[in-house]
Amino acid sequence: MLFFLISGVIMSVPLTLFIGQYAGDLLVGLPPYAATTISVAVFAPFIEEFSKAFPLFYRHGETQRSIFKLALLVGLGFGFVEFLTYVFFLNVPLIDRIPGILFHPASTSITAYGIATRKAGYFYLIAVGLHFANNFLVVTTNLPQISVLVVGLAVLISWQLHEKTKERIVETP
Repeated sequence: MLFFLISGVIMSVPLTLFIGQYAGDLLVGLPPYAATTISVAVFAPFIEEFSKAFPLFYRHGETQRSIFKLALLVGLGFGFVEFLTYVFFLNVPLIDRIPGILFHPASTSITAYGIATRKAGYFYLIAVGLHFANNFLVVTTNLPQISVLVVGLAVLISWQLHEKTKERIVETP
């Protein structure tokens, strides 16, 4: 379990930064507000949700429920690093970043449910959609507190999917 928590830190975060670096090159020439909005609201959700799900493909003999729990750990590791980065390096108020610590495990577990039920693409897009909604609202309204609504929805969906998981072994493709 510790491996997956650490994977959120040492695998998902660098992968996000690496892909994000090249995605930003696609926005050269756009006005700064448009580039920021597209980068944060469109690119970041796709990149981050992929990067957080990536470690989940490294598993053997896991049940649906254990994959779900491992996803919570990966998302928590990722969310913790993002929290520290925003608060201590970008000087974002601590209270504004707390929802991210809840959001990342919830959204990663949504994708994990898809992996466990062989519907990864569908549930990945749900996680990306929630992430898009959260980031878009924060960027366009300049009210970080609005993310509490999207985070609450993500946590609710995550909880409902957790209740659907079973202690059934998921075969690797």
